[in-house]
Amino acid sequence: MPSARTNNAAEDSDESLMLRYAAGDIAAFDALYARHELSVWRYVFRSVRVQDIADDLLQDVWFAVARSAPTYTVSARFKTWLFTMAHNRMVDHFRTAKRHVSIDAHGEDDEGLGLGDTLAADSGFGPVRRLESSEQAAALIDAVERLPREQREAFLLQAEAGLSVEGIAEATGVNFETAKSRLRYARNSLRQQLQEFA
Repeated sequence: MPSARTNNAAEDSDESLMLRYAAGDIAAFDALYARHELSVWRYVFRSVRVQDIADDLLQDVWFAVARSAPTYTVSARFKTWLFTMAHNRMVDHFRTAKRHVSIDAHGEDDEGLGLGDTLAADSGFGPVRRLESSEQAAALIDAVERLPREQREAFLLQAEAGLSVEGIAEATGVNFETAKSRLRYARNSLRQQLQEFA
């Protein structure tokens, strides 16, 4: 019979689950993975634009989480810590790959993963709403991809990961004002690029 602790995994904070995992509770890791796998994958995928690379980077991030468990301390929100790891892994990838990434990565495998379906309500576009056509979805994805890397990263950390400006600053290693500025420029650029769909 499962213990009450196992049954409460859905109610536990991310931080307490990570501490439990560090103490040897594998079910706690499973709960963290189930909570955050998709948002981390979407953040990575929207940054690298190639599914196989995103899958590999996602695996690297979760291996890093497992390796870091013995030394994990609650010094920030778990989600911020997790997306900092994802950010750092992508920086390493781009340094190694010299940003040779296919821009033709949007095919049939992409269907159902439209960024328009994942935008946060506070992303600057109003409430979450489904895009009315595949043309709109393609235009949004294209607009996000045209953003400078730092602005795209800030936007995706908010839209895909749900991080606050403070969390974006911490995850990317910049100060609050820089993160806020990158996010503001990204939103303004996206609004301008997508005016025809307003």
